[in-house]
Amino acid sequence: MNLYSPYIEFNRKEWAELKEHQTTLPLTEAELEQLKGLNEEVSIQEVEDIYLPLTHFINLYARVSRELNQLTASFMKKEALPTPYIIGIGGSVAVGKSTAARLLQALLARGKNSPKVDLVTTDGFLYPNAVLQEKGIMNRKGFPESYDIKSLIQFMGDVKSGKPEVKAPVYSHLAYDVIQGEEKQICQPDILIIEGINVLQIKKETPLLVSDFFDFSIYIDAEEEHIRHWYVERFKLLRNTAFQNTDSFFHQRFANIDEEETVRTANQIWQDINAKNLHENILPTKGRARLILKKEADHSIGQIQLRKL
Repeated sequence: MNLYSPYIEFNRKEWAELKEHQTTLPLTEAELEQLKGLNEEVSIQEVEDIYLPLTHFINLYARVSRELNQLTASFMKKEALPTPYIIGIGGSVAVGKSTAARLLQALLARGKNSPKVDLVTTDGFLYPNAVLQEKGIMNRKGFPESYDIKSLIQFMGDVKSGKPEVKAPVYSHLAYDVIQGEEKQICQPDILIIEGINVLQIKKETPLLVSDFFDFSIYIDAEEEHIRHWYVERFKLLRNTAFQNTDSFFHQRFANIDEEETVRTANQIWQDINAKNLHENILPTKGRARLILKKEADHSIGQIQLRKL
């Protein structure tokens, strides 16, 4: 171990040994199946070895944050207003961010005193397809310029300030668009998880960054070849499931292509869009995360890095 590294590094065994002793796992196999994403392999053992220590660690940080908030208010002779502890989760398309976010939400909500834990994805802050088409950047969907960052930062500021009710737009992966008129209400949660490929990115046009509002941040990492393979496998599954739905944005384009064309199409999309976005905008933000979870080819997390600074 390099004593002068900016990270404290753990292998899987070392990290698993950090979990607190408990007799029962707060999650059943059936519940885990409901939380897993398409083509995402997560075992109960993974939950026990990786997510339980992570949940305990975050609970520790959240408790200290609340205590600091109370001490600060006491020093200033002001009332301590409740503000959520905000966790950001970033990483590439198809790396497993959504599953990690849902798992953390479920486990944190089952902690001591049963805190209220909400989850918001930044997909809802993508510009609607009509706007992307008007701007001529429909093929750049997922890149920084395709997000309404000002609205996202306004949302983050309202939530962090303790506003009683804040509304977040909702995205449909079936329609491949923001759902007009549909919103998710966020009402003063104890913990808020923000998940998306752009959560750690820097945008010069705004004086604030999304990550400025985070109390803790996580980057889900993996070798690019593993992520590409997961993306292709997921695309194949979607062709046989969601794309068969006539309401799917991709129904006419991909529902009836054969296996060979499916693989070729998925690889082309990865090369032209997702890999480019990964290298230009997502991977460079990895070092901004407080915690990095490195996944192996079988989706299991084999290395954990906690930033010291």
